[in-house]
Amino acid sequence: MNNYEPIIGLEVHVELNTKSKMFCRCSADYFGKEPNTHTCPVCLGLPGALPVINKQAIESCIKIGLALGCQISKKSLFERKNYFYPDLPKGFQISQYRWPLCINGQITLDSGQVIRINRVHQEEDTGKLSHRGDVTLVDFNRSGVPLVEIVTEPDFRDVESVRDYAKKLQQLLRYLGVSNADMERGDMRLEANISVHPIAIASKASPWRLPDYRVELKNINSFRFIVAAIEYEIKRQIEALEKGEKLLQETRGWNEDKKCTFLQRSKEEAHDYRYFPEPDLPEIEIQNSDTKKIAEQLPELPWSKSKRFADEFKLTATQAQILSESKELAWFFEETVKHGNKHGVSAKEIANHLINKKTDINIVLPVQVIEELKGKRVGIIENKEELEELAEQAVKKNANAVLDYKKGKEVALQVLIGAVMKLSLGKADIAKLKPILEKLLKS
Repeated sequence: MNNYEPIIGLEVHVELNTKSKMFCRCSADYFGKEPNTHTCPVCLGLPGALPVINKQAIESCIKIGLALGCQISKKSLFERKNYFYPDLPKGFQISQYRWPLCINGQITLDSGQVIRINRVHQEEDTGKLSHRGDVTLVDFNRSGVPLVEIVTEPDFRDVESVRDYAKKLQQLLRYLGVSNADMERGDMRLEANISVHPIAIASKASPWRLPDYRVELKNINSFRFIVAAIEYEIKRQIEALEKGEKLLQETRGWNEDKKCTFLQRSKEEAHDYRYFPEPDLPEIEIQNSDTKKIAEQLPELPWSKSKRFADEFKLTATQAQILSESKELAWFFEETVKHGNKHGVSAKEIANHLINKKTDINIVLPVQVIEELKGKRVGIIENKEELEELAEQAVKKNANAVLDYKKGKEVALQVLIGAVMKLSLGKADIAKLKPILEKLLKS
């Protein structure tokens, strides 16, 4: 593998949490419902049924685009993506290809790597197939649910950055409140386009260029599975090239039981889908005022919140990332800090408590956390005279530590602090004890 470099791009499909479907009034809350009970002539593709655009879905798509730094198109069109599959009742999917809502964005990973976003566009989901032996059943409850596709440029070179990107995107979607992004339920599905090329020193005579093929891994619903699938596929492609085989454009699936990818079909190009404008839907015009209004609704983004937590509350980068991991935990932390300020409990104490105790914020109130932290302080020895007496006892009982300190061994001070804590049964205020010990040792 050292002689080859993988070239990876990602397509992420995200179901929006709107109340109704993309082009009809059917409920989009299909999960776990009786099959084919959330359907109508529009989402079943019956003749004469006309679609109507879901405004909330469009606004959610624009929200995602803005959060990813995309340009919002002034003009956008829906198109028919024509292909036959049993879970596609109309024989085409209403999607966007030439006129997507959002283009040219980017996201920065925690490693500092910038991943370019090619497009964020709106489309509709398909139905769902259930295979039972020789019989396949179709449930159209999911058909027509609003779906956003987020497409990156081929900027990934390793599986770690793919996983980091997918997790960061999931976090963003939840912060925005546009999707539950629950991968087990299929709210968020990952697809990777992979190719490999020999590593060579580029020159004017042989400039670097993308390989002339790519393999698409389709519909993967787990961070662990996408990593395993990409790792396997990279290895498979390298072995094929080493044997002198020609790799073809194709779509493959991931078999978790066998831990391997498998061929599904030859990969189509855009022209195979015969895209053309959807004649039953109007052109979408996005005014600057519309974009500004949606931008004003954006919450503080997770990476901005993490940086603010570190700066404002003097937390470590790791602490700030953990506490801003979800919008709910971040809110709980800040509310607890507000209560803590009234009772002399610092943000750092609260951060350590929430992280180390893994506090269940669903059953605990911020004020309860403060009461618990205050309770730990009951009996703390802060009186100067008491601390001086304890310090003198510790110095008398630890002559060797005193000698070591006077020889310049700073670690000896910790030994003496430990001795005082033992004498006080852990109740001495270390912040006030330390200067008392230092003064005593210098006398």
